[in-house]
Amino acid sequence: MTRAAAQPLVRAAGLAVGYGAAVCPPLTFTVRAGQVLAVVGANGTGKSTLLRTVAGQLEPVKGRVEVLGRPVDERSAEFRAAVAADLGDDVFFPALTAREHLLLTCLGHGVAEAPDVVEDLLEEFGLTARADALPQALSSGQRRRLLLAAAFSRPRSLLLLDEPEQRLDTRMRAHLAGRLVEERESGGAVLLATHDPGLVARVATAVLLITEEAVRLLAAADGADAVARL
Repeated sequence: MTRAAAQPLVRAAGLAVGYGAAVCPPLTFTVRAGQVLAVVGANGTGKSTLLRTVAGQLEPVKGRVEVLGRPVDERSAEFRAAVAADLGDDVFFPALTAREHLLLTCLGHGVAEAPDVVEDLLEEFGLTARADALPQALSSGQRRRLLLAAAFSRPRSLLLLDEPEQRLDTRMRAHLAGRLVEERESGGAVLLATHDPGLVARVATAVLLITEEAVRLLAAADGADAVARL
């Protein structure tokens, strides 16, 4: 895992996100190494839109967002090397198997002993029996596990996850939580949107609660309670 300098991995100031018009109040927050910021709120409050803006897929409506101390530029080599993301999009190469997708990701990011890493990830995410299947032959849950495995397969300083608990069974949700705790404790930074209060309680260091009227920064326990009440 790569390591960033002392500045925040993500810094947002007065950030408004949306598709031409802002979908939530302005956001101001930071995410540093060793922190997990959980973004929570009702459907339609801009959680996914925020993640896509941080990932460089959308331009800010107003305000500023920086990753690695610079304005977001998803085309830069530094950004691509540092930021891993699973935003829930089932975007795959239709002619590549699950194993080949992971191998391509590993090789593209210079992972040592890539074939062994791939086999370990296939086992970890319950995909060994489907390793030679094409994406269209996988179930919805299997495709989500493949997306998560790809995000964890490569070096990173910042991990972006949009509702990673979706389409996972109880056992895999617990495993994901453990993985995110490991990410945090090893100095990684995570920005995730979630509706799962248990995931928030276990992994988050802080919670950003977005409503139509306001944005609040909460402690993890208070944020988990807020999610449970949504």
